[in-house]
Amino acid sequence: MQRRLLLAAVALANLAHAAPELAGLTRRGQARFRFLGLHIYDIRLWSAAPVTAANWATQPLTLEIEYARGLDGTEIAKRSLKEMRGQATVSDIQARAWLAEMRAAFPDVKAGDRISGVYEPGEAAQFFFNGEPRRRVADADFARLFFGIWLSPQTSEPGLRQQLLAGGDGR
Repeated sequence: MQRRLLLAAVALANLAHAAPELAGLTRRGQARFRFLGLHIYDIRLWSAAPVTAANWATQPLTLEIEYARGLDGTEIAKRSLKEMRGQATVSDIQARAWLAEMRAAFPDVKAGDRISGVYEPGEAAQFFFNGEPRRRVADADFARLFFGIWLSPQTSEPGLRQQLLAGGDGR
């Protein structure tokens, strides 16, 4: 009896923490990002349909990052831009515009905070902070390169990419 109550309590707690941007989606993969041995964040890939190495750029999906430590939002934006420029040539004018968008999207974070990005292929990226809408960037190139930080073959973290895409069919 106590075991059933405990399981019910855990299930209710998980429902209470469910983020609206994840509604109806299945977790497809997850990974832990470390830098110099320090746990920086956990990242999870969510989607309604399977996501693979071949179809990620055309598949609606959500990446959820849960931070393990505090980070400055401007530094998150700068690092994101650097990673995006590692995948494609980005003009200085475009880079400044995208950096401004990301600075507006990414607040300073502390341990336990979540930033989720919803990828709308060919259209936009929408960002949420702890389940609350934060900013939508209606730029298809920005969206593809931003999500490519983790999912593109040109990622700087191929092991993390492999872990995220390993469960493409949700199994």
